[in-house]
Amino acid sequence: MLDFTWRVFSSTGNIDTYLLFKEIQKENMETPDDSQDEELKDFNLPVS
Repeated sequence: MLDFTWRVFSSTGNIDTYLLFKEIQKENMETPDDSQDEELKDFNLPVS
């Protein structure tokens, strides 16, 4: 989504699109990345 928003801003120069880009970027920085947790839960590791 971030790449798409940047491409739209780059081609149009629309300031609202840029502000949306920055908002999404900020949310991505604040929200922890759960993709690594999803990958790790597939491993069957013994718990001590």
